[in-house]
Amino acid sequence: MRLTRNIYPGLICGVIILILTTLPGSCFPTVKTFWQWLGPDKIVHLIMFGSLAFSIPFGYREKYCRDAKSFGNRLLWLSFLLSTAYGGATELLQKIPILRRSGNVYDFLADVIGCLLGVFIFKMIYKKKLKKLTCD
Repeated sequence: MRLTRNIYPGLICGVIILILTTLPGSCFPTVKTFWQWLGPDKIVHLIMFGSLAFSIPFGYREKYCRDAKSFGNRLLWLSFLLSTAYGGATELLQKIPILRRSGNVYDFLADVIGCLLGVFIFKMIYKKKLKKLTCD
């Protein structure tokens, strides 16, 4: 897999996530109760990292459609692993005191679930497209 313009969707998504996760903690509401913990913050993590896990293989979608059997599973695993590692790195980065943020395990768990959803959605969308290509 060459690093070409195909990486732009994942790279752009990654930069946006980095900016959002390094904003000062004072930019976000504090969580006080368990039910608030399940609120918008975790949904945002799901969406951000789901988008990242979807956008990494999206740049390689033509190759995925041409060679799905040998290339597809490796690409999806790579996307999941890279986006999960990125989620872990952003949570560790938030531990830096100057950012006034607090990375935590629950955010990372939401990141991982978002990564799984992103890869799953990509696979479902392009599975349908593969069927159309082979039937036509």
